[in-house]
Amino acid sequence: MKRDSRRTRATHEPASAFICENCQQAVPGQAPGTQHRNHCPWCLWSLHVDIRPGDRRCGCRGSMEPIAVAVRYKGEWAIVHRCKRCRAIRTNRIAGDDNELALMSLAVRPLALPPFPLDRLGQQKTPGA
Repeated sequence: MKRDSRRTRATHEPASAFICENCQQAVPGQAPGTQHRNHCPWCLWSLHVDIRPGDRRCGCRGSMEPIAVAVRYKGEWAIVHRCKRCRAIRTNRIAGDDNELALMSLAVRPLALPPFPLDRLGQQKTPGA
């Protein structure tokens, strides 16, 4: 019960606007589709400020680089961030005002930079052939 009351308080705190440390854009505190603005809608970078979403209790305060997009249950997209300071990995749901081109660029990055030479694709044989 105690845990739920802390979570309720955190979700009712007003979101604060901030300046993105990566691209220097002014980021509004409110975002459509999320209760806790935690990343820049233009460059998708974040700050390592939360232990739990919205609590702003993490002392690291490192820059968090967007490294991938993950698809959650029922198809909801989330941005995967890695902290440049402590290397922690966190996911943050996307917001309704996130830059669609930046999201798509992040989503296709593994296809654009495969861990093997692309010219090998046509040379591989299927098993059992």
